[in-house]
Amino acid sequence: MTEQTKANEGDLIEIMTGEHKGKKGKVLVVRENSVIVEIGHNKVRDEPIKTVINHKNYKLV
Repeated sequence: MTEQTKANEGDLIEIMTGEHKGKKGKVLVVRENSVIVEIGHNKVRDEPIKTVINHKNYKLV
């Protein structure tokens, strides 16, 4: 993946594979091989729902 297609902190991405396929989320942390994304909010526990996505498994929105 080229540098231009990698997400930056704060970018909105759409997940392309896995159990969260089709969901959109905000990038919180960018790592070498992946990003940590907030994909929702758990109202019961009052905490964000986060997941880790490999760079090749998402696209920028």
